[in-house]
Amino acid sequence: MTTQDTAQRPSLRSQRLNQVTHEPHTKLDALVKAHAPFETQANFARFVVAQYLFQSELTSLYNDAELIAIVPDLPARCRAEGAKADLADLDTEVPAPVAGAVNTPSKAEALGWLFVSEGSKLGAAFLIKRAAGLGLSETFGARHLGEPAGGRAQGWKSFVKTLDELALSAEEEAELDKGAIDAFNRFTVLLEQAYSTAAEPA
Repeated sequence: MTTQDTAQRPSLRSQRLNQVTHEPHTKLDALVKAHAPFETQANFARFVVAQYLFQSELTSLYNDAELIAIVPDLPARCRAEGAKADLADLDTEVPAPVAGAVNTPSKAEALGWLFVSEGSKLGAAFLIKRAAGLGLSETFGARHLGEPAGGRAQGWKSFVKTLDELALSAEEEAELDKGAIDAFNRFTVLLEQAYSTAAEPA
């Protein structure tokens, strides 16, 4: 590692995660925009399908005893049920699971997945304003984008503070990065799947 690399290396783990996931995050943002989820309720419903699939795949992580020992309010942070209720509001069937879900990741890898899931709540503040234009809200159709108890910023700050203060080995740091990158890539797959099924004839 050169001195230049050292100078550019972020001091906080969460900052490093933001750096290593920049490319898949940018790709995902572009894909979301391409599918125009806020043009019609039908388009938005496909977006919720992807959100539900992703959140339901992470339910086991949000309820994992070892992870709850690190983040005590983890179960309350899960949005799978909110997304499921949104699907009912939007007259959309609960989708069947898609092959390739995360399966028994290491603790550090799981934290990488949760970092991405929790971080998306910040972007949801912008998305729910767009959803309001479709007549949706955090009590109808866009529940999974609603403000978490205690506020978005506070929930994120406490999660990141916990993550940044954990003692991890070099191997665990690599697993953490892998989990975060895999999470963005997985959501990209689920998003493409959600919109491709909408295009098929009934």
